[in-house]
Amino acid sequence: MRKIVIAGNWKMFKTQAEALEFLQGFLGELTETPDDREVVLCAPFTALGALSRNLHGARVRIGAQNIHWETTGAYTGEISGAMLQEFAVRFVVVGHSERRQYFGDTDETVNLRLQAAQKYGFVPILCVGETKQQRDAGETEAVIIKQIEKGLVGVDQTNLVIAYEPIWAIGTGDTCEAVEANRVIGVIRQQLKNPDVTIQYGGSVKPDNVDELMAQPEIDGALVGGASLEPKSFARIVNYV
Repeated sequence: MRKIVIAGNWKMFKTQAEALEFLQGFLGELTETPDDREVVLCAPFTALGALSRNLHGARVRIGAQNIHWETTGAYTGEISGAMLQEFAVRFVVVGHSERRQYFGDTDETVNLRLQAAQKYGFVPILCVGETKQQRDAGETEAVIIKQIEKGLVGVDQTNLVIAYEPIWAIGTGDTCEAVEANRVIGVIRQQLKNPDVTIQYGGSVKPDNVDELMAQPEIDGALVGGASLEPKSFARIVNYV
């Protein structure tokens, strides 16, 4: 049975105080949210403690934005699974295009991070997607299949979420057409051993397009960037019709 997972990726936004202010405006909007929708806030590391202390008993899960594959070591700026466990983290975003583009993540290191996330009991959200140049060259399927094949080596597909995020649509306002997003997600599903893996769409998901996206049969949720930073905006996405 495929689960619906709506996750907000705050990226490098929100101090602890701002995260708590967000919760004050957000939690009250979830009173009528259907129970079959899992709601996740993927926050900066510094905000995880504040969220953990204030979400006990709430239906919102906590997510981290990265994880290192080693337990400890000389890895300045990284964070381990044991460190994340202290904050009731449930999900971990792995392989986001910004990590690949700016910080050198490769399919091989993404795979290591995925395995580490599962080792510590987290649900990894594996991000895959193509650039505008790759799409224009007709390489969308080949690029994504390669990311899936290399990323999922040794990974338990019963404890996994995948997010299809066309890079050209992230933060640009250019959303992939719902029917096309559905088609590509169908291609991703064909590569999996487990047909019940939740596959999200991400890339300029907004209150005014979420209903159409979520009406598509292959789309099981959303990974939301900018629109997750404002309580009412993200609540509207979580409460899609």
